[in-house]
Amino acid sequence: MSFGDQGTPYGAVGPYTQWAVEQERIRRRRRTRRAVAAGTGGVLVAAITAGAVLYAGKDDDGTAAAPPPPATSGSSATPGPSAVPSVTAALPSGAPSALPSLLARPVIRPEQAFPAKSVRLDDGSRYERVDLATTTDCSEGMSPELAALIRQGQGCERLTAALFTDAERRSQVTVSVLSFRTVQDASTVFAMASMDPVTYQVVSLDPPPEAGLPTVPPGSAGVFRRLMTVRSVVFANGQWGDGAQTEEAAITAETEDLLQYADDNVVAYEDPSSV
Repeated sequence: MSFGDQGTPYGAVGPYTQWAVEQERIRRRRRTRRAVAAGTGGVLVAAITAGAVLYAGKDDDGTAAAPPPPATSGSSATPGPSAVPSVTAALPSGAPSALPSLLARPVIRPEQAFPAKSVRLDDGSRYERVDLATTTDCSEGMSPELAALIRQGQGCERLTAALFTDAERRSQVTVSVLSFRTVQDASTVFAMASMDPVTYQVVSLDPPPEAGLPTVPPGSAGVFRRLMTVRSVVFANGQWGDGAQTEEAAITAETEDLLQYADDNVVAYEDPSSV
C-alpha cells in the first residue's frame, strides 16, 4: 500500500502490515455488531453532510493543495487500545463567508453522494457500484482511535460508504463520506488522518455475496487517499480483488478518480455556488 503521507512504498511490510491487521480487526468487530443488530431490522439507513473543498490530500507526489489546519496535541485519557492525542483545530482561514448557511443545509442523502450504480468518468473509464451502506453510528466503520478522536469534538453525523469495481471487475475501491457537526471536527480528522493514515482509518467494505466478487485477502496491498470538504472528510481505499501487489499506478488512478467523483458530488450538493 502506498502511504504517501508517510513515504511508505506500495506493498511495504511494516506499516502496511499494521494497517491490514487493523482492517481485519475492525471488520470482525463490525460483522459481530451487525449480527447482533440483525434481529432489530438492521442498522443501515440514509444521509450525510459535506460542502465546498478546502483541502486536498495529495499522497504519492508529496504535494498538497493547501496545508492541513493547525492542531495542538497533548495526552488524553480516552479509552482505547492506545492513547489518543487531544487535538483542537481552528476554523480554517479559507472558510467561505457563506459557511453558516452551508452548514444549515439538510444533510446529503446517500443517493446524492453516490447517485448511480453505473459510473462513467470523464476519461471514459467505467465503474459499478456494488454496495452502499450508511449509518449514524460512525464508530462502526472505523478504527477505535479515530472513533476516540471524534468523541473529543461534537461528533460525527453520518458515515456513508460505497464499494466500486472497475469494468474488468478486478479492483475494489471503497469511498466513504464521514460527516461532522462542525468544520473544526472535520479539520481535525483530516489533519490526523493525513499525518497517520494507519491509525486514523475508515475501513473498506467487503463485497456482498450477490456482487460475485471475492473478499480481498488479508494483508493485501492497497492505496489510501482522502479529501476534505466543508464539514466532511471523503476517504478512498483501493485494492485489487485478488490481493495483487502489482500495477500500483493503475489502482492508484482508479482510487483517486473515484475519490474525486464522490467529492464532486458532495460539493455540488453542499455548496451549489461553487460548481
